[in-house]
This record gives sequence, structure tokens and C-alpha cells, in this order.
Amino acid sequence: MPNFRRSLLSVLTLSTSLLATTLQAQTLDIGVMGELASFDASQVSGGVWESQVLMDVYEGLVKKAPDGEILPGMATDWKVSDDGKTYTFQMRDGAKWSDGEPVTAEDFVFGWRNMLDPENASKYAYMLYPVVNAKAVNVGDEPLDTLGVKSLNDGRTFEVTLNSPTPYFIQLLTHYTAYPAPKHTAEKYGKQWVKLDNIATNGAFKPTAWVSQSRITAVKNPQYYDADEVTLEQVNYHTTEDRNAGISRFRAGEFDILRDYPSSRYQWLKDNLPDATRMAPYLGSYYYVLNHREGRPTADKRVREALNLAARRNVISKQIMASTFLPSQSFVPKGTDNYDVQSMALGEDKDARMAKAKQLLEEAGYGPSNPLNLRLRYNTSDEHKKIAVAMAAMWRPLGINVEMVNSEATVHYQTIAQGDFDVARAGWIADYNDAENFLTLLKSGVGNNYGAYSNPEFDALLEKASTTLGADERKKILEQAEQLALDDYALVPLLYYVSRNLVNPEMTGWEDNVSDDHPSRWISIEE
Repeated sequence: MPNFRRSLLSVLTLSTSLLATTLQAQTLDIGVMGELASFDASQVSGGVWESQVLMDVYEGLVKKAPDGEILPGMATDWKVSDDGKTYTFQMRDGAKWSDGEPVTAEDFVFGWRNMLDPENASKYAYMLYPVVNAKAVNVGDEPLDTLGVKSLNDGRTFEVTLNSPTPYFIQLLTHYTAYPAPKHTAEKYGKQWVKLDNIATNGAFKPTAWVSQSRITAVKNPQYYDADEVTLEQVNYHTTEDRNAGISRFRAGEFDILRDYPSSRYQWLKDNLPDATRMAPYLGSYYYVLNHREGRPTADKRVREALNLAARRNVISKQIMASTFLPSQSFVPKGTDNYDVQSMALGEDKDARMAKAKQLLEEAGYGPSNPLNLRLRYNTSDEHKKIAVAMAAMWRPLGINVEMVNSEATVHYQTIAQGDFDVARAGWIADYNDAENFLTLLKSGVGNNYGAYSNPEFDALLEKASTTLGADERKKILEQAEQLALDDYALVPLLYYVSRNLVNPEMTGWEDNVSDDHPSRWISIEE
């Protein structure tokens, strides 16, 4: 059994050692897989690691329990109108920002407007599009004050009006796009309100230090309404893109949690750290984005189909990833509520698939005298590199030359958002358990639609689903939309995720769940 807590220096006296052990038990160290872009939720890059930090320092109208159950947060209760379009939230009495100012409905109005303000160019603004005028505000067609949100009763009531009934709306409110923002500090400091010297947060913790590409530190927020029930005094989020190095730091007791480990190490970890090694079902898709912008070779459907035909997903899942991913031919993952998984029509015979792929590339004008050259981007990780190398090897018999370019996660996603790629690695973890959350990534104009895929028929189906009241009918429309995109080879679906974490077995308050969300507010460490 490894030493999960830090070793005390032998030169310390017994009393000092006991004090240090007590303090250690109050501190949680987490190895996260990337760098936070900003404490302004409108400016984050979309990485899963960012939600870990933000869910600890902010709290929305609702929050999550350890098992993923939705609980009241800044709102203690709410009512829904008979037509399903208007939600009325009663704000929690006594809720405060970390500077002691009250949290009111005005902060939610301000936060949601900030998310949708076109000047902020938030990639996640579309998450709030169910709200009346949200899209028009976000694209600059309507002023911010036309957004369908109101602060009533001197800020004690928050009212939201939706375009149509939205089955997943309460789930959506757990996402950081729906967090409040401190209106009083923004009015005082302008865009500098997110600087650590100025910031106020309303979650269980408040950030106090940030060393870029190294560590963010947050301490217990004494103004949090439930502070007496928060065990931890401090949380450190360590940027740890090298997962093998993360394992070493976990074994050395530097980390209590490592938020991912390489698939190649799974068996070793199970054999040597059985009580700490976690793997669980997860609503996530690992896929390759294809660039649909004019002038890119992947704008040609024939090229996109050929790339999909040559991808051997079972080989990647079983031989490359040691079955720590599951093979996929769909974008929406298995386990999604009220949804039947769709699939690309690729066929099972490898030789027939390769023959068809070669024919398609020839029809697209590629061959020995005009080879297809592709730039494949992936974010830094041994795992992503292995998959990229495998994919390049699978495409090579088609005469495709692949240039592989890697960068750290934040730079990677910024680069592909600008369209500087042919093929790019991406992953999507459900923000809420609904197929729409995945399919929206292929909708025209959405910030996280990295490949700029645009299909009017697909867009129309998503719009239709958003106004369909019947759950069964909505399900059919969403399935039709995904099948349309798969038949168009809009992307290269490769794998379904499972969550992989190393967790200190002396820790309580952590439960595996399909969203892999683990607020530090519930965690304690027993010595």
C-alpha cells in the first residue's frame, strides 16, 4: 500500500508532526489534465479540468451531490409554469459572495448576460439558447436587456422564460454557463474583476493563488452558506498533462486524486493500487474533428468517408488502449437517457472497406501523383499520441501522408477553433444527460463546432427537436439528426470514454457517476 499522504520530515517534533498531519487532512491535492483559461466562465476553453475548478469556487441555482443527484444551490426551490416555459427560482436567504456581499438574482442576470454578450465570444454561450432571445442577444441582433431573465422582489426571485419546454433545463443549470457573476465587483473593476486581487466567488472555496501551468490554490470560503459542513480547508489543482508523471506523484503522496491515467497503466494500477484505481461508465465521446472549411481536403465528403472506412476502431480500443475505451461508430454515447445509439454504415470486412476508401480518394483526385496530405492536431498526451500514430498508420495504405502536430490542451483547442487543421483530436463529456448536448456540437455557428460543419437539414432537425413536447417524438427527431450527420461523415467517431481516476482510499465523499463530477465540497480525508 503506497503512502497516500505526505511524509513528515523526521526532524520535526512529535507535536509539530501531529499539527502538520491535521493540516494535511484538511488539504486536497488534485492532478488535473489542463490549465484553466479564466475564472470568468464566459472565457473558459471547454476542458473537463476547468469544470472541476469552477464547480468548487462557484455555485449555480442548483448543485450536484456526490452521486450526481441535483440538489438546491443558490435557489432553495423553484416552480415551473403549466406551459413549461417559465421557471421561478427563490434565492437562498443569507447566500453571500466571498467578500461578504449578498448573492442575488441580479448576479444571475448579470452572469447570464455576460455569458451571452457577443463581445465575450464565449464558445459555450449556446448552452443558454433555450432562454428567450438568448441566441439573438449572442449574435448581436438584440440588446442584452432583452434576454428572458428577470430579477424580482429586490433580487430574491430569479425568473427565466424559455422559448419552449426544455426537458433538460434543470440539468443544464449545473453547468458553469449558468453560474452567476458578481455584478458589484464587475461594476467596480470592469474586465479585471476576475483577477485574484479583485475576485469574489460564491462557492465552497475561493481562489487565492495561481501559478500558470503549475497550480491553482483555493481555500475554504467562510462566507459560503454551508461552510460549517465543508471539511477541507484548501484545494490545490495541479496542472498535470503528463499522466505517467501524475501516477508517480500520486504514489508519492503528492496527490489525493489524479483525474485520469494512461490506459496502458490500467492493469498495473489494478494489480498494485487496487483500492485507489477507479474505472466507471462515462457519458463521453472521443472523436476526430474534420475541417469542413472551403479549401480543406476534408471538406470533400468522399475524403471524409474514406477516412472513416480506414479507421479500425476495435484495434484502437483493444490493442492500443487495452480496453480502457470502447469502440464507437456514433457521436452520442451509449447510456444517454431516452436515446438509441445510431451508427455509421461502414461494413465489417476490412479489405472491402479499404478498397472502397481507395476508390473514393481516386474519385476525389488523389493518388500517387497527387497524394493526400493531412495535418493532424492533438493535445499533448501519450494516449492521444498513440491513437494519432495508429490512425496515421491505418490511413497510410491509402497513400495519405499525415503530419502530426501536438500542443498543450489550451493552445490545441484555441488553434482548432481558428480552423488551422485538417483533422483534430477532440473529446466531449456530457454537460447534461441528453443527446442534444452532443449533437449541438455539429450545429452551424456553435463555438465548439470546431470543424465548421454546416448542414441546413441537420440544423432544422435540431430546431424541431427543441420545440417538440413529446419525449418519444423528440427522441426520434434527435436520432434522425445524428444519423444524417453520420451518413454525411461529419466527423470520425472513434471511442466511448470510461472515467479513469486514482483516488486516495482514505478519502470520503467521492462517488463514481456517469458525469464524473466530484465537487470538493463533499470530500474529506480520514487519517
